[in-house]
Amino acid sequence: MARFSHLLRRGAAYYARLRVPLDLVEVIGRKELVKSLGTKDEGEAKRQLWPQITSWLAEFDDLRARRTLVAADREIAVWDHYNATMERDEAERERLPQEAEIAAAEADVIRRADQGEVDLAEPLAILDATLELQVKQQAPALASEARTAKLTDLRKHLVKGETDLVAHEVNDYLARNRLLVDQGTPDWVSLARHMMRAEIEALQRTLERDRGDYTGVPRDPLVKPPSSAPRAEQEVAAEGESIAEAVEAFRKENPRNVSKSRIDEACRDIGIFMETTGHTFPVSKITKKHVREWKALLIKYPVRATEVAAFKGMTIRQIVEANEDAKRPVLSDRTVNRYLSSLSSFCSWAEANGYIASNPCSGMALSKERGSKTLPFSSEQMNTLFASPLFAGCVNDTEWRNISRPGKVLIRDHRFWVPLIMLFSGARPGEIAQLSTSDVRQEHGRWIMHVTTEGEAHEEGKQVKTAGSMRVIPVHPQLVKLGFLDYHAQRIEAGDKRLFPGAKRNERGQMMADYSREFGKYLVRLGLKTGRGLSLYSFRHGATDALRRAGYLDNQFGFILGHAEATMTGRYGIMPQGMLEQRVDLINAIAYPGLKIDHLSKDIT
Repeated sequence: MARFSHLLRRGAAYYARLRVPLDLVEVIGRKELVKSLGTKDEGEAKRQLWPQITSWLAEFDDLRARRTLVAADREIAVWDHYNATMERDEAERERLPQEAEIAAAEADVIRRADQGEVDLAEPLAILDATLELQVKQQAPALASEARTAKLTDLRKHLVKGETDLVAHEVNDYLARNRLLVDQGTPDWVSLARHMMRAEIEALQRTLERDRGDYTGVPRDPLVKPPSSAPRAEQEVAAEGESIAEAVEAFRKENPRNVSKSRIDEACRDIGIFMETTGHTFPVSKITKKHVREWKALLIKYPVRATEVAAFKGMTIRQIVEANEDAKRPVLSDRTVNRYLSSLSSFCSWAEANGYIASNPCSGMALSKERGSKTLPFSSEQMNTLFASPLFAGCVNDTEWRNISRPGKVLIRDHRFWVPLIMLFSGARPGEIAQLSTSDVRQEHGRWIMHVTTEGEAHEEGKQVKTAGSMRVIPVHPQLVKLGFLDYHAQRIEAGDKRLFPGAKRNERGQMMADYSREFGKYLVRLGLKTGRGLSLYSFRHGATDALRRAGYLDNQFGFILGHAEATMTGRYGIMPQGMLEQRVDLINAIAYPGLKIDHLSKDIT
């Protein structure tokens, strides 16, 4: 249930739930949406879940589109308000009494006086009898005075920044065009001021009409026919053809058979792209322009933005804009290319499945990845690292990060062993951290580590990057010398099924991700790291360089690193003795001149 975060169980019934983005909480009035799926069966609930989530996401897209006031909205509002004022004026003039109507009213007053119906000796009687006639006679002048008075007031309000005279008309325009812009916000005030200028221009034209001049045109440059077409309704795909639906199908099919963590990561990346198009946008309509604009945002996108409280609930555009003030470090070129690669993989699949004519991501990757290359450690850097509290001894188990307080307590769990195993095998940290005790065993008299998804499953499951990542790696003699097999025996004696029970996945399902981040900070404290380059993965790169120093070509050892096609040998770890001996020779060739680590073989205190 932990990995199905949108599915909620209350009692025996299942519900869909989705957190409302921060920028929409006030509009929707809730922080979380919850809806019953009408079933007690988990399988049926999962089938009904995604359509409901997609519906909510589409609603979010629509609300966001309605909350954004673009230039075209202002242009249309100004021109419509100008023309509406002019049309009202013309309609009012048509309703004014005509000469024949006024003459008839005069004749009626005279008739009533001649017939004695009006007491000519009584002023009030005369006023009452002529009141209607006076109204008709003065109607044009009164209308002109009213327009002049409003024109004067509008000009005063425009100078003072007051908007009361047009507030109802601004809100009416927003309501008719389904634009959710709160009164008093900068967008609302800007629109109100634009519409006031439009009405000022229109009233000036009406006063010209009083003099019989109908040739006047707006002199305010703001009041002109709109240059853009009216805002189009957000395009919604037919059922099964939206990006969100296609991405879910892509996730389930997993065409390249990558690990669950990688396919989930790819879909999260694509989810950020969907923020720019809308979740209901048709897959077939994705263009290079969409990808180009997304790439431009990614280049300015801050690192780990979703973990920053100040950015919570924001869209990618809002985060990029907010970061102009926050000035947090942005994604490296390499990470931008990873996002583009995720989208490209999806678009390739979409092309193959007939959703789209061609892959719009083709050729869109950044050509240079400046400052993003992972570097191997030098022997001097590793000697400094392996002499620090994390490896040589700290005050207690929790203070290994404090480089100023060495001690006698030796860290000998995953924090110690994973970097060393990477150094002498080239394996990935997540592959090592998820090993079962049964994955370390003897084959043909040789100790091996078997990277696989087979065997005893962990609580959260075992994952590999690709099917070709499953492989057999001999245990390096230096690891044996440091006590790795003794540690393995201790775990078996303790009844642990996992070799490193303390290694955890983060909320995204990534093994060792949190430790990897802490390790990078630890390198900074040691003075080994000042920017990009060194990281936990530097050990893996070091093993690669060591194999090259030993005279091996990349295509001769790629399978040791997990760069190979999937094989049954890799899955089940059974291979001929001769093949295993070749791998032993490869692993034993990994060496680091000048490296001093013999002191790490001390017993745990």
